[in-house]
Amino acid sequence: MMLFGIISRHLRGLKKLPWSCDSRYFWGWLNAVFNKVDHERIRDVGPDRAASEWLLRCGALVRYHGQERWQKDYNHLPTGPLDKYKIQAIDATDSCIMSIGFDYMGLEHVEKIRLCKCHYIEDNCLQRLSQLEKLQKSILEMEIISCGNVTDKGIIALCHLRNLKYLLLSDLPGIKEKENLVQTFKTALPSLELKLHLK
Repeated sequence: MMLFGIISRHLRGLKKLPWSCDSRYFWGWLNAVFNKVDHERIRDVGPDRAASEWLLRCGALVRYHGQERWQKDYNHLPTGPLDKYKIQAIDATDSCIMSIGFDYMGLEHVEKIRLCKCHYIEDNCLQRLSQLEKLQKSILEMEIISCGNVTDKGIIALCHLRNLKYLLLSDLPGIKEKENLVQTFKTALPSLELKLHLK
């Protein structure tokens, strides 16, 4: 119900409805609404709960420390003490997460992130992600698959994730210099297991 209220407030404020022009514009606008950061909410419920709400709202999944089950339903987020549920893994397959929502990523316990078919993930998203100090320490595994807006520049930024142990890169047409990429990671992260499935 809260989500519907947010959307309806935004729709009422428009003089011309976005879908009257172009459905692509409407979906882009709606996805931007879903990614809008609510700093007050982060303060009120803590970073893990706020990030869970953002990720699920955008179609991603989260898994908490000590749990095997992926959380996929926004309406069934666990309740209880705010510090009880810490995000351990994020699966953003087919989600609409985008750079403007990355203020939610100030998380300390995330060990794995999967970005698969994320149309709004671009180089600047990966650069922002790799600059977050807490994630630099905690992330151990990443998979980036079929994200068409990602290039060598965004992937090389992941060298800042100093504890990264496993990186899978697959179906990324924006990657042009594979050999340079391999050499950069060998130098920056010698213990990294880098798997490339690129053309």
